[in-house]
Amino acid sequence: MEFSPDAKRAFHVQAYGGAARIEGVRVVELVRHADDGGAMTELARLTDGRVAGLTDFVARQVNYSEMAPGTIKAFHLHSRQTDVWFVPPSDRMLVVLLDVRGGSATEGVRQRLVLGHGASRLVVIPPGVAHGVRNIGETPGRILYFTDTHFSPEPATCDEGRLPWDFAGRDVWEITRG
Repeated sequence: MEFSPDAKRAFHVQAYGGAARIEGVRVVELVRHADDGGAMTELARLTDGRVAGLTDFVARQVNYSEMAPGTIKAFHLHSRQTDVWFVPPSDRMLVVLLDVRGGSATEGVRQRLVLGHGASRLVVIPPGVAHGVRNIGETPGRILYFTDTHFSPEPATCDEGRLPWDFAGRDVWEITRG
């Protein structure tokens, strides 16, 4: 079968293999308990700030964020702080991660995952992994997140920096079509 010249230029084979993974990023499946009246997800059991199952992480702060539909918040970057994110199952958020740690085994790797969308999961984002999120749902999206450092707005002690929203390419925020 011969394809037209335009079709030949645009043709590609979709990749069905596993998605790229960044060293140190972990996705933790949670149990969602449902009954006739609703559902409950246990996000963390804490003992002296240590999260069961994430023994190398000590929670120091818990935050809540809301985003309007279609909003992109990117890219945040920390040199010391680890984030642990949770998106409620009723929401739908595209999380984009980019390893910018010089010399890392996965330096330059982009990782995309959808949080919420019926699932209860945590994602652990280590220092040096740029992270951002796009609300791909039709209603406001929410993120609950734990950090292992306290936020400081003071420039001398602030551990949050930014990269441009399109640092990993504009296409990384698009919904996969095909």
